[in-house]
Amino acid sequence: MARASHDPSARRPHGPEDVWVEGPQGRYWGRYGAAGLLVAHPGSGVLLQLRVGWSHFGGTWGLPGGARKGDETAEHAAIREADEEAGVPPELVEVIGSQVLDLGYWSYTTVLARAVQPFEPVIGDAESAALRWVPTGEVGELPLHPGFAAAWPTLRARLAEADPALG
Repeated sequence: MARASHDPSARRPHGPEDVWVEGPQGRYWGRYGAAGLLVAHPGSGVLLQLRVGWSHFGGTWGLPGGARKGDETAEHAAIREADEEAGVPPELVEVIGSQVLDLGYWSYTTVLARAVQPFEPVIGDAESAALRWVPTGEVGELPLHPGFAAAWPTLRARLAEADPALG
């Protein structure tokens, strides 16, 4: 489990990107879309975040991530959000791919990455109830965020294609 680096009840200030976007397929967070980081390490598994109860699909496990800023790439947003929420050191992340869910009016990009060395995640804000490295074979046993649950089989296969030790 992760340790807290500061008072996790303190919320980050909201920017213009921090709004709900509504469309024919539902309501999603992030004016410019959102991105999450699926970071894996051969000896540790994948880093997952337990969403706090008050959040959208609270009480489920998913990826650290969040709203993209208007001027940033999905890769940058995923790494920034993972650093803010889970203490993922950007210098220890090697991007190996991405997968996009595009609904036309909103998109979510999962950035796949390899941790070049193990690290201890750190709860950095109020959005995480817990952080944990989970062996890839055990991810499906957890109560997963519905979007992550739907994408997990493909994401796991993509990790294994990039590096068999990750999948």
